[in-house]
Amino acid sequence: MYLGKETKAEIFAKHGKGATDTGSTEGQVALFTHRIAHLTGHLKKNKHDFSTQLSLQKLVGKRRGLLAYLYKKDIERYRAIIKALQLRDIIK
Repeated sequence: MYLGKETKAEIFAKHGKGATDTGSTEGQVALFTHRIAHLTGHLKKNKHDFSTQLSLQKLVGKRRGLLAYLYKKDIERYRAIIKALQLRDIIK
């Protein structure tokens, strides 16, 4: 499995409030970003895997929704996570 307990704990420790804080918005966005990168790599090798394409689109939508929520609630946290994960600013 590409995403084990240790990897998840490391992602949440780095971007969340702690290794066990799996519900923070920043931690969820970081986890989605990791999964999106993995699925993108898979789709580069397997261009006709349409179920993975659908899963990728759903993940991108979830991440976008969380980022929009964070933008409305606390713009400084939004800017910090965008910079930490090197994402484009999607909220206009």
